[in-house]
Amino acid sequence: MKTNYQIRYASHPEDAKKYDTARLRKEHLIENLFITNEVNMVYSLYDRLVVGGIMPVNETLTLETIDPLKSEYFLSRREFGTFNVGGAGKVTVDGVVFELGFKEALYLGAGDRTVTFESADAKNPAKFYFNSAPAHKTFPDKKVTKADAVVAEMGSLEGANHRNINKMLVCQVLETCQLQMGMTELAPGSVWNTMPAHTHSRRMEAYFYFEVPEGQAVCHFMGEPTETRHIWMKGDEAVISPEWSIHSAAATSNYTFIWGMAGENLDYSDQNFFKNTELR
Repeated sequence: MKTNYQIRYASHPEDAKKYDTARLRKEHLIENLFITNEVNMVYSLYDRLVVGGIMPVNETLTLETIDPLKSEYFLSRREFGTFNVGGAGKVTVDGVVFELGFKEALYLGAGDRTVTFESADAKNPAKFYFNSAPAHKTFPDKKVTKADAVVAEMGSLEGANHRNINKMLVCQVLETCQLQMGMTELAPGSVWNTMPAHTHSRRMEAYFYFEVPEGQAVCHFMGEPTETRHIWMKGDEAVISPEWSIHSAAATSNYTFIWGMAGENLDYSDQNFFKNTELR
């Protein structure tokens, strides 16, 4: 197995205004998350969120610590959330096995523990997308399925944004320190997510897009409301959204995305919304 990581630094919005396409992608886009028998991750200095992908094919992969954490175990001072976006797989935590099917999620609390990942079938490997945030307390591990989720149906086909927001690793379902994750599924004929656009200064966010049909693409919008930028993305790619940035997208097809947040609050009442006609 192989573990790879990058460090991404936080950017001031005044600096980000001057980024060209290449620099914007370098700082915010996360590509190549799923490589055979590798653990790949980005350590972001926005709330120190780690965004990563694990794809065990014919090996058992271990969640190894990385140098920036300065800890014996990856989870020594961190909590961890993962969604399986591939074939059936399992996560083993100090001998305790969690079987995860497609679109099922798992929360792991902080602690000095060994965590491994396997696929049930090498021809249809599991793909574990994960977020991890610093944790001041240990909460119980828990598997969460869509049946456990708090589901909010929003939007309309007429507005091209009919979608189900599956709140899965959130405070209404289980206890966490600061990590919150969910999965939004857009209905056929709908392409817009997260409208009206908004910011939330006490939380950063990461988006992971998948179920993007072959040959289709997602245009992710970010930046200050009056200084928006865009990043074209393919399926199985993630993007980092700073706390000062909007985070929205439209695609050439319907799709699914996983959102993850870290920050100082666990509710969503602090959003600052912007009308579509106010965006620049």
